[in-house]
Amino acid sequence: MSGENCLTGMKVLDLTQFEAGPSCTEALAWMGADVVKIENPNSGDPGRTAGGKPGQDANYFLQYNANKRSVAVNLKDPRGVELVKQMAKQADVMIENFAPGAVERLGLGADVIRALNPSIIYCQVKGFGTGSPYEKSLAFDMIAQAVGGLMSITGEENGPPCKPGATIGDTGTGMVMAISVLGAYIRKLRTGQGEHLQLAMQDSILHYVRNAFTFMERSGGKAAPRAGSKTVGGGNPPIGVYPCKGGGPNDYVYIYTSRANPEHWTRLLKVMGREDLIGDPRYTDPDARTQRREEVDAIVSDWTIKHDKHEAMKLVSLATIPSGAVLDTAELAADKTFQDRGIRQTMKHPKVGDYVMSGWPVRFGGKTPSVASAPLLGQHGEEVLAEWLKLDKDKIGALRNEKVVA
Repeated sequence: MSGENCLTGMKVLDLTQFEAGPSCTEALAWMGADVVKIENPNSGDPGRTAGGKPGQDANYFLQYNANKRSVAVNLKDPRGVELVKQMAKQADVMIENFAPGAVERLGLGADVIRALNPSIIYCQVKGFGTGSPYEKSLAFDMIAQAVGGLMSITGEENGPPCKPGATIGDTGTGMVMAISVLGAYIRKLRTGQGEHLQLAMQDSILHYVRNAFTFMERSGGKAAPRAGSKTVGGGNPPIGVYPCKGGGPNDYVYIYTSRANPEHWTRLLKVMGREDLIGDPRYTDPDARTQRREEVDAIVSDWTIKHDKHEAMKLVSLATIPSGAVLDTAELAADKTFQDRGIRQTMKHPKVGDYVMSGWPVRFGGKTPSVASAPLLGQHGEEVLAEWLKLDKDKIGALRNEKVVA
């Protein structure tokens, strides 16, 4: 069977938008799953209009939704919700990445769907994990990169944090979820057991920056530094990192105002106490602000510099504007909530001893998989050869003597 058809027969009910969720379901679709995308009848996935020409789906949407089928359902109508419930009964997988609490308010939460279809693999992608102090905050790719430590290690040496060009917060999270879906699906085929998978974009980033923690540990606990790189520009201001009180190398907050949501700018002006600029034609629309990028950045910086990065993030996030303090690896390692939630765990190593590391960030039934010790060289050779290849001790001994195995 060809690789692209290996998931033929899998039915995926896709309630995702933008990139983190769609990149996951697109991977499943490319492997042969029947991915049915549930969309708003009026506007569809917001990604359809992200930079596209009028009356034409944006290339952004095309990039993350290949090989899918679309069904437009009005989820504000109870009959639409009931329709999705009936589809969920037929699905192997259901996945959503709405704002925190939104799918539950629709009546399509995990408890409801899993009661209807106990064998379903119900997946949720959010910005921040359950139990995180920011779990109700909004997040996009760049926010996840800021609060997950990635920005703290990207950029020119002695310069401000930068956003890496790759959308690791979005697509990287999607890939972690896709792999987890496949694992749960294999078990479902064997046993019929369903699953509830939860993944936070911040937690996913910790998985991708494990090497930075290694550098930190080699340096006696000093935060991993930036080594220098360039970033891909774009977006309408305010977008990017802004300096905060403290003056340290990572005393910055990332603020993102979306072109798709003009209210972000208005809300930010209120947060900053600049109501005098509301409606000002110099800044009202994204194109106007882009023409005055330096002025806009100065307005925002004049406010952020009066606050530390945690306070700035809190104030901006409370106004439902995506924002993220730039957290470095030392700050993340010191945050015990990651260990409390099982995102970072203690490995019991026979030679190294206790070693705290970032594990697999996806929750299976509310709990992340346990971190077991990394093996010593050749530690499990005999048992694996015996189990997988059914070799007896004499044959394994001969292979060892002949230096085929060690």
